[in-house]
Amino acid sequence: MKQRYQQNQHNRAPERRNADGIHIRAATLDDAPAIAEIYNQGIEDRIATYETEPRSAEEQQAWLQAVANRYPTLVAQINGKIVGWACAGPYRTRECYRGIGEFSIYVRRDWRGHGVGDLLIAALINEAERLGLWKLLSRIFPSNAASRALCRKYAFREVGVYEKHARLDGRWLDVVIVERLIPSNLHLDTS
Repeated sequence: MKQRYQQNQHNRAPERRNADGIHIRAATLDDAPAIAEIYNQGIEDRIATYETEPRSAEEQQAWLQAVANRYPTLVAQINGKIVGWACAGPYRTRECYRGIGEFSIYVRRDWRGHGVGDLLIAALINEAERLGLWKLLSRIFPSNAASRALCRKYAFREVGVYEKHARLDGRWLDVVIVERLIPSNLHLDTS
């Protein structure tokens, strides 16, 4: 299965490196343990997801395989260590929504506030465009000011609020819906 996933990655965008040595590249199955570790920090911190159960590397590998070639998954590396990741996945299963990617970005606790999320979201938008997506969207806790500011910086608009969308640790929490069109792909025939 790993071989099939890697073969399907032949059309991935080139890797990017910034002046601070942060390297952005397409995720591979070998990145699943680091992705799970960073996601589990996000789960523990209770600032970005309703999820409460930790994810395993195997679950992350299965997810990477499920979205391969249709939706982007990127990692940020510094000196060979993964410090963040970004992904988009299906918004809904209906065919009419196949050009919409629901995205997430997670950064290691010790690297938050150092521009990793900024680089990841820029690369994610580029990859989504390259893969033919016409929209990216997400839901963000209203209290997650850093994520909301990052989305505003990259022209995501706040569409509205889902009130009491779900419970986390016994409390009802709202989410702010954000979206960004990818104009160059709005003309594509997806039939």
